[in-house]
Amino acid sequence: MCLGVPGKVLSISADGLSAQVDFFGVRKELRLDIVDSPVSVGDYVLNHVGFAIRRIPPEEVGETLALFDLILREAGAGDLMAEDVRGEVAAGRDAPDGGTDRG
Repeated sequence: MCLGVPGKVLSISADGLSAQVDFFGVRKELRLDIVDSPVSVGDYVLNHVGFAIRRIPPEEVGETLALFDLILREAGAGDLMAEDVRGEVAAGRDAPDGGTDRG
């Protein structure tokens, strides 16, 4: 299962092609090539395999983050969606560059 994981844009490269994004305390570099609308520092985006695929509209950020918090808090063992999110976060924490990989 593949899933877009929400994260907050912390910085954008000078060329505008990548961004540092925080996902539940893990920082990753994402490509901005295919995101659906322009992204600014402070915006939230969905990450899918190292690419920002969607800018989350400001009015949806709170609800989106609350949903992911609920999933991570209440999902039981074997829940594919929660395991995917946990796997993304763990991969960032385990990355040799301290969680700034492109995953």
